[in-house]
This record gives sequence, C-alpha cells and structure tokens, in this order.
Amino acid sequence: MKNKLYFTIVLVVLVFKGKAQELSIDADIRPRAEYLRGFGNLVPSGVDAAIFVQQRSRLKFGYTADKFSTYFSVQDVSVWGDTPQIAVADGNNSFSLAQAWINFKFGNGWSTKLGRQALSYDDQRILGGLDWAMQGRFHDAALIKYKNENGLKLDLGFSFNQNGLSRINTLFDPNNGGNARAVFDYKAMAYAWLHKDWNTFSGSFLFVNNSYQNLDPADGQTPIDGTVNRQTFGTHLVAKPAKGLKIAVNLYAQTGKFTETVDLSAYNVGLEATYKPGKTVFGIGGELLSGDDNGGTDGEITSFFPIFGTNHKFNGFMDYFYVGNHANSVGLQDIYAKAVIKTGKSSSLLAKLHYFSAAEDIAGTDDTYLGTELDLVFTQKILPYATLKIGYSQMFAGDSMEILRGVSDPSGLQNWGWAMLVVKPNFLKWSPKPKE
Repeated sequence: MKNKLYFTIVLVVLVFKGKAQELSIDADIRPRAEYLRGFGNLVPSGVDAAIFVQQRSRLKFGYTADKFSTYFSVQDVSVWGDTPQIAVADGNNSFSLAQAWINFKFGNGWSTKLGRQALSYDDQRILGGLDWAMQGRFHDAALIKYKNENGLKLDLGFSFNQNGLSRINTLFDPNNGGNARAVFDYKAMAYAWLHKDWNTFSGSFLFVNNSYQNLDPADGQTPIDGTVNRQTFGTHLVAKPAKGLKIAVNLYAQTGKFTETVDLSAYNVGLEATYKPGKTVFGIGGELLSGDDNGGTDGEITSFFPIFGTNHKFNGFMDYFYVGNHANSVGLQDIYAKAVIKTGKSSSLLAKLHYFSAAEDIAGTDDTYLGTELDLVFTQKILPYATLKIGYSQMFAGDSMEILRGVSDPSGLQNWGWAMLVVKPNFLKWSPKPKE
C-alpha cells in the first residue's frame, strides 16, 4: 500500500509539471562500509570487529511556484544482505518517508511551513538534521517564518505527537510501553529561533520547550494527568574580527522537570577559534557539558543533553558521548585541536584530536580523565555530484572510561574505519520558458 501511494504521488507531480515554475528531481545515494572495534563504547578483549555496508537510497522531489513550494523525499536505509535476493518484499521495514512539507509565502517576509521536515539551526548543536546517520532526523511540525533584507530571521515552531489515531485520550509513549523516559521523542514541542546578521558578527537566540506525557508507572502505557516540561535555551554567537579568523561561542541552559519528582538544571558552554591563513584551516576549542554524579537521587538532574542536535559532529567521531548514550551521566569536558589541509584541487584532509574528561566525579575513582581520540577524514571530489570520504578514528581510553562504561578488560586497540561514497545526481530541473 505504501509503495502504491508513493508511486501515485510521483506520477501526479510528473503529470502536472507544466503548471510549476520549477520542478526538480534529485537522488542521494550513499553506501558506507564500516569496520568497528570500539565505536560508541569500549569493546572487550577477544571480541571480533564488526564489518558491514549500510546504504541510504533517497529520492527527492521539489516543486516551486510563485508563493508556494513543496518538497518530499522517500528513502530506503538498509544493510547489504539484510533482505534475501529473491524475497517478494523487503521484510526489514527499511522504506520510509523522510520529508514531506508544504510552504506558503504571505508577503512582507512571512511564510509558513507544514509537515515532516528537518530542523537545522546554527551549528546544529541543539537542533540539527543529523545527516551523518543514514536515516537522518525529522520532526512533524508547523513553522511560522519571517526574514527581511537586513539579516533578521525569526522561526516559530510547534509540534504535537500521537502514537496513532484514538477516540479517547491523547497518548504518546515514545518507548512503546516502556517505563524509561526518552530524550529524543516528545509529546509536544514549541520553539522560537531569532537570528541577526551584521558585517562581521552574527547572533542567534533559541528557546525550546519539550513536553513529555506522564504515564502510569504500573504499565507504562496509560496516560495520567499532566506532562513534564523541559526547556532548553541559549545563544550561538559568531564573530569575524580579522581576515581568516572566526570565533564561535555557544551558551545554553536546561531547566524544568526531568520527571514528576526530579528537577532539571544544566548548562553547556562551547568556544572555538579557527584561522585560515591560506588553504589550511587551523582550529582550537573546548566544550563543557555539565554532569551529575548521583543520578538525580537528590531530587535534581544537573546533566546537560543536546536534545536534537547533530551530535556526531561534536565530541569525537567515534560517538562515545551524547549519541544515544551518556545521558544523565557525569557530563563532559572536551578540549580539541583540528586542521583541515588542502591536499589537492578537489581533496582535503581533516585531522582532529580530542582530550576528554568528566565534568563530575566518577564513582570508584578520583581520576576524571576519560581518554584521547584521534579523528582523520580524507575527502575527494570525484565528480560534480559524487564525493568519496575515507575516515579512521582511534580512542586511547583512560582507566576512568573503563569504570564509567563497566568494561573491565577492554581490548588494547579501540578503533573505527570507514569509507563512504556520496552521490547526489540531479535527474530533472525544469521550469517553463518566460513568455515573450
């Protein structure tokens, strides 16, 4: 049924393309081979490495008229071999609707955007599209947008989620019946983003309120009175005081209720300076995400979590922190240095070194040092629409990392290697010829 629906939508777009000012059809195909021996967590000694090839196959359609635009994309995200060669249908439920939205312009800079969409702001620390993950990240939301010629932008967003159609209650259980709280999926969201550009400076302010439904602890499914509300707010500032020099600052806080009986009070501070004297970019930076050393037993959680950001681009590419992990933990101090070296006309090498330590005490040790990570990424553009990326990362874990993660006998080598081909061809870009 889903396949028939998507085919019908595609057919309608093609049949009525003559009425559009612009019609585009694009693809995003990216197979990625990975070798994992300690990615995301320490692997114990004697455990074999994981090897697989995962692929995103995404088809994108865009339509633009005078005061109207729409966009939708469908995708399949699968691992090579996860479906038998002669299977009648894909039994892994890997086919999905990635985005589907409509946008109306009202004049004087105002517009509205409705539907399934990626929300990406500033450096994507708090709200990001998560493009590294094959499936990406989307929100079902309604936006009111404003921008003017003076560099002022304002977005107001709203979302209200349900598990499905129901004639009673307004149930949204992000864990499908589990009792644990999830930080990724919410009952409702409201946010405001204000941004202003000047000649050598730009600033943004973001406020996000997320509501999580109270569920009966007896079964984890029955809604009870009230919701838990958590607020994330702060600013992203970028200054360019001299040629080739850029300084970026993040200041965020989290407040509200973690659960019905536990308060939330946390913060995030980040600073990065980059300098590009020629073809090479040099950078140094640091980030502090507050932590908690007692798990909220004192009635308050003080651990910051970057709620819907593209967290893979921060705190090391091996995803040891804040990528489906390290929530409500001891926080993080990340000091790093990086360089992007031009190796050819269409190629570059990124090298980045992180020094990690806990922001709070770790039970069982006085040592807060967690480890050092080296990340290397080589990028080669091979066609106007095709890019090859090859990466290698290694974690030199400290003893405290072993205690924090509960791995008593980790392997002496914790590394990760990958190669990805990103192909984004344009199949069609059509617009009618202007009348003479």
